Amino acid sequence: MIEDSASKERLRLWLRFLKASRAIEAQIRDNLRREFGSTLPRFDVMAALSRYSDGLKMSQLSEVLRVSNGNVTGIVDRLVEDGILVRVAVPNDRRAWLVQLTPRGEQEFATQAAAHESWINEMLVEFGPKDAANIANRLEHLEQSLRERTP
Repeated sequence: MIEDSASKERLRLWLRFLKASRAIEAQIRDNLRREFGSTLPRFDVMAALSRYSDGLKMSQLSEVLRVSNGNVTGIVDRLVEDGILVRVAVPNDRRAWLVQLTPRGEQEFATQAAAHESWINEMLVEFGPKDAANIANRLEHLEQSLRERTP
């Protein structure tokens, strides 16, 4: 049987994580909309592609973002229309396309990423560098533990 007080405290901790995460995400969504006329999903697609200079297939991009291909397709289509992304044919596979940031997309993402970092820094200013590193480390261990428990 789970110790009642430990169980209750862990439940409170989970609810605090959730509440804080939702508040931060809401603020980021609002900031992206106000300052860049953009959305968090668009930012997430650009962020994922910024880590892969050779581009990603749509299925790979969906995997990286942990969303369905259908969710990514509409976002990618609009980013291509806006000149932020380009589709490039995959050699030896006429059915597959890579999606890459354009030079304009790289510049746009760099601008948004710098603002994003600044917003996060402001929101988490209460945590010093050591506290932030310690909490991040503890959360990483938690994620790893959860992955190991999942079949």
